[in-house]
Amino acid sequence: VFGKDINLILILNNLSSDRKTVKVDMSASTILYTRRTVAEILKASTSVELGSKQGRHIRVKIPYSHYVRYLTTDKRIQVTALCEVMRTHGLKLLVEKTIILEDTNIIIKLPRRIVVNKAVTLEISYANPLPEPVSRCVLLVTLMNQQVKINLARLAPRERSKIYFEFTPRRTGPLQLQVDFSCDKFSHVKGFVTIAVA
Repeated sequence: VFGKDINLILILNNLSSDRKTVKVDMSASTILYTRRTVAEILKASTSVELGSKQGRHIRVKIPYSHYVRYLTTDKRIQVTALCEVMRTHGLKLLVEKTIILEDTNIIIKLPRRIVVNKAVTLEISYANPLPEPVSRCVLLVTLMNQQVKINLARLAPRERSKIYFEFTPRRTGPLQLQVDFSCDKFSHVKGFVTIAVA
């Protein structure tokens, strides 16, 4: 989840009956959806002894403070582990994982029934998922080809707040409501819902 530390486990299993020494070089980078690297945020090396048929877990932690400044709106992190089995003429294994951080901070609540030409009130709740305060908060609400910009108060660490938004649907059928939340520490956190107008 965006705003929290990332905890990973690399699992190494020795499938042979011989003892093995494995050198592990770990790295993590923030990336774009095209897989282009933005910034390296973790580099670590370790050496592991594996007995016959033995498995080992290597825990890796990427603190929020390491990735926050380098994350793009794609919210992607690429983690790689290059595992080299020593004394085997350079036998290497590359393990890769792409992590997409989740945004959990926009919730849109609708009334049960929405009817054409009748005013309706929606509840839009938003949150600061970070362990630090955020300011210059803005919500962009897009509905029926209209965009409304709402300036919001600053949010304390992990604080959740809500606003009420009123509109009158002018036709029946599905309507798309999109909410875009930005502030000084992150931008373009999106939430959307399809509204069925009776």
